[in-house]
Amino acid sequence: MSSETTAKQSHPKGLWVLFGTEMWERFNFYGMRALLTLFIVNALMMSKEESSIIYGGFLGLCYLTPMLGGFISDKYLGNRNCILLGGLLMACGQLLLFTSANVFSADIDMAKTLLYCALGTIILGNGFFKPNISSMVSSLYPASEKNKLDTAFTIFYMGINVGAFLGQFICPVLGDVVDANGTRDVFAFKWGFLAAGIAMLLGTATFFMLKNKYVVTPGGKAIGGLPSKRDASDFEEGEAQSAQFTSMSLISSIFIFAGLAALFHFVFDQNYIYSCIYGSGLTLAGLIVTDKSLTKVERDRIFVIYIVSFFVIFFWAAFEQAGSSLTFIADNQTDRNFFGWDIPPSMVQIFNGLFVVILAVPFSLLWDKLRAKGKEPISPMKQAFGLMLIAVSYFIIAYNVKDLGNSGLLAVKWLILLYWIQTCGELCLSPIGLSLVGKLAPKRFASLLYGVFFLSNASGYALAGTLGSILPPTGEDFLKADKLGINLQAILDKTLTATPEQLKLLADNKIMDHNPVFAGFELHNLFEFFMVFVALCGVASVILFFLCPFLKKMMHGVK
Repeated sequence: MSSETTAKQSHPKGLWVLFGTEMWERFNFYGMRALLTLFIVNALMMSKEESSIIYGGFLGLCYLTPMLGGFISDKYLGNRNCILLGGLLMACGQLLLFTSANVFSADIDMAKTLLYCALGTIILGNGFFKPNISSMVSSLYPASEKNKLDTAFTIFYMGINVGAFLGQFICPVLGDVVDANGTRDVFAFKWGFLAAGIAMLLGTATFFMLKNKYVVTPGGKAIGGLPSKRDASDFEEGEAQSAQFTSMSLISSIFIFAGLAALFHFVFDQNYIYSCIYGSGLTLAGLIVTDKSLTKVERDRIFVIYIVSFFVIFFWAAFEQAGSSLTFIADNQTDRNFFGWDIPPSMVQIFNGLFVVILAVPFSLLWDKLRAKGKEPISPMKQAFGLMLIAVSYFIIAYNVKDLGNSGLLAVKWLILLYWIQTCGELCLSPIGLSLVGKLAPKRFASLLYGVFFLSNASGYALAGTLGSILPPTGEDFLKADKLGINLQAILDKTLTATPEQLKLLADNKIMDHNPVFAGFELHNLFEFFMVFVALCGVASVILFFLCPFLKKMMHGVK
């Protein structure tokens, strides 16, 4: 009997409905993500630095709005209604992107306005969709079967990445079209966005048609209905059924958020969007622990979620270079010949989704086998392994770009290896984190605490945007400068002072005329750029590893 058949027999059918719904939603999201920065740079004529900031802000806000979606779900609409609302909003957002890609040649300002409207609509839709579908996975299992959640979320995560793989294959095939002379057809982007929108409609329809039959508790009761219709049977014995926030704590949180956002903007020089993301995460985390109904055990478990969420930030900051800096490197300084096929740059990241599909079941079986032997690492330990793997992946790629110079090409096999290692790290961290929240969160806070967990993703994506914007000039930039008669390397090395005319030419062609700076250090080349991620993730991994014994005590018996 195959491992997949075994998994199907041991898990409720509702898991496979949620699997399919999330699969189409991730097709929509990752398919669009594969094209977004290339569309911004090549069709809307913005710089790579601007596109990285937009990309990071977009992803960050996609994981900020789950806080709002989780609150509205827990308080008013319920999981089911929020998933349907979110799916329809995201489909509308993709159709707005399709329209933007239709009109940019006639009215680029209108196209940019439509871009921002589209991204805003997708952000809002994702906020309703994301925390609620994750919360429903946890609700499929009774308290006696919570030990299955790591496996369940790994299977669910495979659904995410089946969708990611399909989206990152089909959308670039339709939307990232390059002719034999290397000229990109900028009018083709619209078809990729249209395919993403159709996928989102399929996902929403899947959930709508199957939710009543399969997305139910073991006793047959519908999961994710209106909060007003919950009763005591939906909660564990002795568990409070509603939050008890005081008026003072709610009012104080508003002022604390404003103060934190101002601190990040004026002291740490973050833009308004990133400042709001960081401030929201800290404020919401603080608000939840002021709830008067929390017991000591519940509060300790919530703090475990917070601590793990902090370290997750560094993982996603490194991992989400896939859609910005790694895409630009694939586009500008990589030999993409793969067994005779020149892979479109937007499609190189497809290997991540492919590897998750290949590795998800083996990882699921690995955790089951270790659990049966009593040797399964606790969730924070698995996440420490994930951080270390991402540091290793960047260490390997750093040494392979070290001697490329300004014109050498990185072999695509090294990017494929990077995605293989990062996928192993992702399977140790992301589905395990989703499962951990499901196991530790009090039921009355389930969607809201998923919102907090996704806020750590939001912070990671915001940091990814900041880090992506410090990508040093790549091979294409030096080639463009040479064609303009400008010695870019000499200007970067400060052995030559650029004239005002040269600076204008570089700016007009979106070429950086200085080495970027991070944390006071000037980055001179790609090697130094990638070593930033090695340091961030490596240090985070070691610290989380040494915190694991303390976190284990705070989990109070949850494994």
